[in-house]
Amino acid sequence: MSQRPRVAAIVTIYHPKSHADVIVTKLLKGMSTDEGFFPPEVEVVSLYIDHVLENDIGVGLAEECGVPIYPSIRRALYCGMGTELAVDGVLLIGEHGDYPWNERYRHMYPRRYFFEQIAGCFAEAGRSVPVFNDKHFAYDFADARWMWDRAAELDIPLMAGSCLPLAWRQPWLEHELETPIEEALGVGYGGIEAYGYHTLETVQCMVERRAGGETGVVSVQCLEGDEVWRARDRGEWSGDLAEAACAVIRDKPDGAMEELSDAPALFLIRYGDGLRAAALMLNGYVHDWSYAARTGGRIAAPETFLQPDGPGANFGYLCRNIQRFFQTGQAPYPPARTLLTTGIIDAAMTSRHEAHRLVPTPHLDIAYRSYAEMPERPRGPRPCGASLRRDAPDLLLPWRD
Repeated sequence: MSQRPRVAAIVTIYHPKSHADVIVTKLLKGMSTDEGFFPPEVEVVSLYIDHVLENDIGVGLAEECGVPIYPSIRRALYCGMGTELAVDGVLLIGEHGDYPWNERYRHMYPRRYFFEQIAGCFAEAGRSVPVFNDKHFAYDFADARWMWDRAAELDIPLMAGSCLPLAWRQPWLEHELETPIEEALGVGYGGIEAYGYHTLETVQCMVERRAGGETGVVSVQCLEGDEVWRARDRGEWSGDLAEAACAVIRDKPDGAMEELSDAPALFLIRYGDGLRAAALMLNGYVHDWSYAARTGGRIAAPETFLQPDGPGANFGYLCRNIQRFFQTGQAPYPPARTLLTTGIIDAAMTSRHEAHRLVPTPHLDIAYRSYAEMPERPRGPRPCGASLRRDAPDLLLPWRD
């Protein structure tokens, strides 16, 4: 038996730049970070691909690396026939693929459907192993809550989320635990659901470190177009935080965000302890993420930078943390962060679909504490070292999400 944890990869699709590629490929071939190129510390022993289309690379990579592809999730976890669980961890990557959007413009990735089968195998086998869930738990919070409760029922260790909390920050900012945060705002761009989630996670990984810890969210509202700026003028969010957050983003045009943003969107979030936060989507004005917070009457703001080319080292850091999770069974940061952020984006998309109404969220009374030990992540302002290698085995250009 290998000394490395044995991992099953359950993915929706496996084409270049898909999340299956930028995660599973690194766990097959190794991963680049600023600190060096690291060979895998886990062994991917089985693969399930929900659908294989014309641009698939998963089948060829699996053959190259000697990884069997199985026709069902059950067989992937059992590494063939039988009822004996044959893996020490599971990657659930339900991002990208040929799936519909519902009326709320939620991309209907089958994450709950995959997790139901994974949990069913654990129940059948009589033991559970750690599961990493890429990005938010599900496109519907009821599904996400079911997954969370089922994991608790079967004692399944969970890790979840994206690589945004592990991105480069310039200037460096990590709130100390118990920081008195008075107001916070994240700036992002891109698709309102997929990248809106990233922007929310950029905010949540910071504000969870505030005094008293996370207390949950009491309401969410989505605004779009000119109403975004009217809400600022009404005092519902602070323009000085947005200016500070945009000021640290290097690559943006000259001019005002109001004039250069294409179809701006805003998520207003009110927390149980009174904290006000917002996620501001500025397509056409920015192509990176940033964050700003008012603490002690002063504003602090870092840019949150993802590598646009090279070996995708932001996913290298994510994979380093996933490996540690499979080795120890302990998530490097709270999975409750992802549960709460899943609920926020779900409420925001409901607000958008229902004439931008304010959505009360008593079901998001999700309290937790942030981590005490720093996860593996870059401390420099920009990628350096092995993150810039053009000959790295994990190199496929370019990727962003």
